[in-house]
Amino acid sequence: MPNYRRAIVPGGSFFFTVVSRQRRPVLCHPEIRTALRAAITTVRETHPFTINAWVLLPDHLHCVWTLPDGDADFSVRWAMIKRFVTQRIAGTGHGAQSAPYGGATWLKRHEGGLWQRRFWEHQVRDPTDLNRCLDYLHWNPVKHGYVDRVADWPYSTFHRFVREGRYPGDWGGKDLVDKGGFGE
Repeated sequence: MPNYRRAIVPGGSFFFTVVSRQRRPVLCHPEIRTALRAAITTVRETHPFTINAWVLLPDHLHCVWTLPDGDADFSVRWAMIKRFVTQRIAGTGHGAQSAPYGGATWLKRHEGGLWQRRFWEHQVRDPTDLNRCLDYLHWNPVKHGYVDRVADWPYSTFHRFVREGRYPGDWGGKDLVDKGGFGE
């Protein structure tokens, strides 16, 4: 069995990638978006964290969180969020799969059919690293071909960043591909 090593940095900031099982394009459905928002609200009541940035795409999401001082347990937060969303959407048809990969292990662990088992995390090391993560995260809908401009993607904190003056409203169009894009 693999031994996954996670960064243990109390009060740290982390960039996450969380993927739907078998990359099914279901995460932007209204029921799942609503369940995800409710899950985050519920988890933050008992396990607080700050959402620095977020983008939700059909088959995955990226986000940057900062944990409270003295707390390094982002894994329990993700487990709770995933479980809550899976339970909340039961019966909608978005989580169930007739032949889940993982077979007996999947059934034994009572895992839902919505999420891949694990997630990817990167410890944000400094302000330059944070800016790279934010650019990559916000650019992702353009990178994957969902929109031509970052501003056209509705499920992103980019719009908040524009209101706060952190990005110009016209930042992140396909013209950036010719200039090297972001995060590649």
